[in-house]
Amino acid sequence: MATSTPLNPATTSSRTINKLGVAAVVVTVALWASAFVGIRAVGPSFSPGSLTLGRLAVAAVALGIVALPKLRTWPKGREWWPILAYGVMWFGGYNVALNAAEHLLDAGTSAMLINVSPILIAVLAGFILKEGFPRWLIIGSLVAFGGVVLIALGSGQRSTADVAGVLLCLLAAVLAAVSVIVQKPVLRKFPAAQATWFGIMVGAVCCLPWAGQLVAEVQAAPLPATLGLVYLGVFPTAIAFTTWAYALSLIEAGKLAATTYLVPGTTILISWALLNEVPGVWGLVGGIVCLVGVGLTRRRSR
Repeated sequence: MATSTPLNPATTSSRTINKLGVAAVVVTVALWASAFVGIRAVGPSFSPGSLTLGRLAVAAVALGIVALPKLRTWPKGREWWPILAYGVMWFGGYNVALNAAEHLLDAGTSAMLINVSPILIAVLAGFILKEGFPRWLIIGSLVAFGGVVLIALGSGQRSTADVAGVLLCLLAAVLAAVSVIVQKPVLRKFPAAQATWFGIMVGAVCCLPWAGQLVAEVQAAPLPATLGLVYLGVFPTAIAFTTWAYALSLIEAGKLAATTYLVPGTTILISWALLNEVPGVWGLVGGIVCLVGVGLTRRRSR
């Protein structure tokens, strides 16, 4: 007579968490990829600072509707420091730098350059969060950095404006990487939606100097551009940053960061379909080298 093996509640729970984490990653990658295209599309109507403020304002309202009713406790004392840090760096500085970069570079190239961030996250997570620092991480990081150099050299052959765009993307990547490391401990106490909303509010406050410019640009912008701004606020910001935070609460930072290397390919496809933009040869070659480098970082040392 056959006997059934009892289910292990811990194993079942782990599988459920893994599925939810994977789903959160898929949503994040798809929406963040669309953000690169969206920023490029509305760029002619909005300056970098006002676009960031508008995007964060929309996100604060949209996410606040979901997060605030469930908010039972506010951060106290030193708990505010990491929230202020990633709010200023990620939601404020990162977005302004990326918006400015996409005034100079196409969406696909910008997405590939931002992919320095996952390597930085893996390195910082190895040191600060004690997630490990295998030798293949060093090798892959060097290879991926070589890809970034190729993109930068190719850009430099075209114009100094492109070089400025590359530097802005690299700045955004550094800000994002540090912010992920700072945010990870916050997620041990606060749910993803609340931790994200706190950061969005901090970033929005930092961008208030562009309030007057935002009002003027919204009044002058065509309806599609304004709707694009709303899309960026709701989907790639309110939703995608929350799904990212949720996945980060379940998965090691270094491992999770590697999944964002799916963003450039997705961005290029969306950009090609909607904006008819394809990165130049140097951008494509450099992006491929970056991806090879990341593949090497995922190898396990024997």
